[in-house]
Amino acid sequence: MRCPFCGNIDTQVKDSRPAEDHVAIRRRRFCPACGGRFTTYERVQLRDLVVIKSNGRREDFDRDKLERSIRISMQKRPVEPERIDQMISGIVRRLESMGESDIPSKTIGEIVMEALARIDTVAYVRFASVYKNFQAADDFDKFVSELRPNPAPDET
Repeated sequence: MRCPFCGNIDTQVKDSRPAEDHVAIRRRRFCPACGGRFTTYERVQLRDLVVIKSNGRREDFDRDKLERSIRISMQKRPVEPERIDQMISGIVRRLESMGESDIPSKTIGEIVMEALARIDTVAYVRFASVYKNFQAADDFDKFVSELRPNPAPDET
């Protein structure tokens, strides 16, 4: 592992332990060249995923990009960070176990929205506003009205 401080490629692992979500290994590393200390995380990757964008462009799947977008939608929401990490890991495992290396971005968006809907409605609406490209307040109103249960007819 290359030292992020001096670029030395010969660093030493000083401590390894499972990360909080138990799907990664946290390693504390030391660089003998500059004395720098840093942490790395190792995750199991079942297959290399490629995202097929709506315009047909292809790009490598980036777990960090997925995590950033989910964390943005979850900002200031009463959800524990561990629960968010578990959700992200679950989404990635689901994508990897689909059997395909090429996954349409639409499929990823739908899986994320499904997961967010189970955890936090506000985060779900926030994510949907970007994913579905809301342009006006009416778009929000229509989307939120679909979330509300239909009122029961009066029994008279």
